Amino acid sequence: MQKKYRYPSALTIAGFDGSGGAGIQADIKTFSSLGSFATSVLTALPVQNTQGVRSIYPIPVEAVREQIEAIMDDIFPGAIKIGMVHTAELVECIVSTLKRYPVTPVVFDPVMVATSGHKLIEEKTIAAIVELLFPLADVITPNMDEASILAEMPVKDLDDMYVAGEKILKLGCRSVLLKGGHLQSRVITSLYFQETGVKPLEFSYTKFDTNNTHGSGCTLSSAIAAYLSQGSSLEDAVASAQEYTHQAIMHGAEVQTGKGNGPLNHFFNPKQLIKHEMV
Repeated sequence: MQKKYRYPSALTIAGFDGSGGAGIQADIKTFSSLGSFATSVLTALPVQNTQGVRSIYPIPVEAVREQIEAIMDDIFPGAIKIGMVHTAELVECIVSTLKRYPVTPVVFDPVMVATSGHKLIEEKTIAAIVELLFPLADVITPNMDEASILAEMPVKDLDDMYVAGEKILKLGCRSVLLKGGHLQSRVITSLYFQETGVKPLEFSYTKFDTNNTHGSGCTLSSAIAAYLSQGSSLEDAVASAQEYTHQAIMHGAEVQTGKGNGPLNHFFNPKQLIKHEMV
């Protein structure tokens, strides 16, 4: 009998970016470049480019539910990345729908603050995220601004990050990767918290000058999901995703795409789609 194969698949539930640098577009590029088959569910239609967001058009909650069901019923993912969820109703929809299916790893990137520093979502949405989405997530990936909101404290330096990460971990999520990209230092350090009382893992990289970091958070969280879909442990997936994102930023640092903050080079070392033999 002829052998049959399957691709490891990963699902992104996130917003749109027509400029191709962030959101679902960045997630699909990341999944594909790392060898996983990409599927997607659209949660919102932001109108944006490298210079910023011009407007945001919502996707009906029922349409989000139907999109999730269509993928989960047919191409069940080895991991899920969740990005932009901008209303409490959308949080409830995603969680209630996913709970009807077998458990699969979930990575949640809590997009809460714009580059300008303005909060993108309301307090009731944050409350719904913490209550409903955190317990579903295997890892959440806040940046320092988002960590400040979740931990209810200023997060300005590495010492603050250590305190905030422990506070966020106690909110009910299984692990936290607190990104240090906004640190005002030559070395950028991110911290991975897995269990209260256990020393967090540090991932440190020397900072280099570039404006091309648009979509770096989306890329990191989707890279974790890609590695999880391929069978990596959570700790290994986080470490590999950190390295992939760093390399993608470095390889796109000198390329000008658009007039603002440009995208990463997701395809600096693309892999063919992985094939697993079916048994």
